[in-house]
Parts: sequence; C-alpha cells; structure tokens
Amino acid sequence: MIADRTLEPRDVPLGGLRGLRVHRTLPSRPLPTIGAWCFVDHFGPTEAPMEVLPHPHTGLQTVTWPIEGSIRHRDSLGSDVVLRPRELNLMTSGAGVSHSEFSDPGPMHGIQLWVALPEHRRHGAADFEHHPALPRVSGDGWEGVVLVGRFAGQESRAAVHTPLVGVELRLEPGRHEFELDSAFEYGVLAVDGDVTVAGEPVLHRAMRYLAPGRDALVLEVDRPTIVMLLGGEPFEEEIVMWWNFIGRSHDEIVRAREEWEAQEARYGHVEGHDGQIIPAPPMPQVRLTPRVRRA
Repeated sequence: MIADRTLEPRDVPLGGLRGLRVHRTLPSRPLPTIGAWCFVDHFGPTEAPMEVLPHPHTGLQTVTWPIEGSIRHRDSLGSDVVLRPRELNLMTSGAGVSHSEFSDPGPMHGIQLWVALPEHRRHGAADFEHHPALPRVSGDGWEGVVLVGRFAGQESRAAVHTPLVGVELRLEPGRHEFELDSAFEYGVLAVDGDVTVAGEPVLHRAMRYLAPGRDALVLEVDRPTIVMLLGGEPFEEEIVMWWNFIGRSHDEIVRAREEWEAQEARYGHVEGHDGQIIPAPPMPQVRLTPRVRRA
C-alpha cells in the first residue's frame, strides 16, 4: 500500500504560451488515482481566458468546478450550459463524447477533475448533468458543498459509478475535525492557501494523500481558506491514460485517437464552432502501459 505523502503541483500550459496555465497534482508519478479520481487541474486566479475548442473523451467523467467566473459548456449531446460558481457540470463520456469550454470575460478560478470509469460503465452512451443546487453542509467555523458522494450526512445526486466523494470546504481560522470513511483513500488540495492536514503542513496548490484506514481528519488553517477533499475506494482496475482518453490498452488508445482524427460518429459533433476542433497530438514513440502505484 502506498503511504501518506504530499503531491506537489506541476505547472502546465493550456492553449499556448498566452493561454490558461494550470497546476496539476494528479496523476502523479507515484500515484495515478485517488479512488477513481485520476486528474486534478487547479487554474487561477487569473485573467487568462479558458478557450478550449471541441475535443474528445473516452472512459472517464469530467467534473468542472468554478470558484470564480463562468464557463460555457457545449457538447455533442446538444448540451449548452453556462456554469457558475458552486454549480457542478458532470459529463460521462462512455465510449465517446466531445465538448468545448469557453470562459466569460473576467477573473477565473476553479478546478477541473476527471474520474476514471469502471469497466461496466466505460462503454456505451455518453451523458451530461448540470447541478445548479448541491447539498450544503456546515459546522463550527466551516461550511461545504458536496459535489459527489456523501459527506457530513448529505448526499449529492450527481451520478458516479464507484464509491466516491468530493467536497469543497471553506474553513475559518482554527482547527476542524471531520469524519471519514475508513475504506476510502483521500486527497486534500490546498486551493487558496496553506493548510495543515493531519499534522502535516501542505503548501498552497499542493495535495496531501491519505491512505485508507483513517476514520477522522483534522485540518488547521491560519486564515479563511478553501480546500478540496477528494476520496473514494481504491480503484483496482489498471488504466492506460493518454491525452483525453482513458482505456485499458495501448491499442485501444490508438484506435480512439484514429477515430477522433477521422471524426467518427462515436464522438458526435459540437455545434457553434464552425467545424473547428482540437486535433489529437502524435502518439508517443513508445508503447503505452498501465499506470501503476509506486510505494
């Protein structure tokens, strides 16, 4: 079993040198997933726009969580939604879907996450959910919003396909204790300031990984701070993850890429972009292998 550790963020440019830059904590070299969470990008605060033309996904769910600013989501299912802070967009790719995301002018801050789909749901039809009202939870000196799963007695209606939880917590200065599911592993992302997680200091934008077996968590902050708590039962299926695709083999990823380049029907069409899409990058000159945990 992998031990508790801090995952440092990597600075990743999206959309070219002048485009949106993100801070990526998952996947990391030692840890490809936390539960079924397999991708965590933290963007902003920034004035840089999000301008992401239609692109494909397979084998995953996208979870979009703006803290500041609004994002227009359009997809090949016909969805056209403006997402605002403390609202949730959840898109399930199934065997294939495509979508675009463009921010409104102004400050941007938020988190983009992916969830790996299990074998029984990664095939078949795509789906999209917009949740403008999510369960709220609160305690002495803190409040939260439950994106997915169950936390502090409240459960989100967002559809996930493995045991999972995701919560935005807003903490006032001080010490805060939360009950956890001991079967879950967790990650605590320091969204807008430093936080002490189970006695370990975690700097702004980093994430602290907590192995299964813990039934309580203490967070301490010196000033009002936002953190993201992500967790789930360890995801046992091996995944091959490349660009916007999650599969189970190199050949499956190659086929997904080729069919996107050919604009096959599995990905549909996103209206409103005059046929513009993001082309797939070239495949690497090595054979893709499953991501594994490193103790």
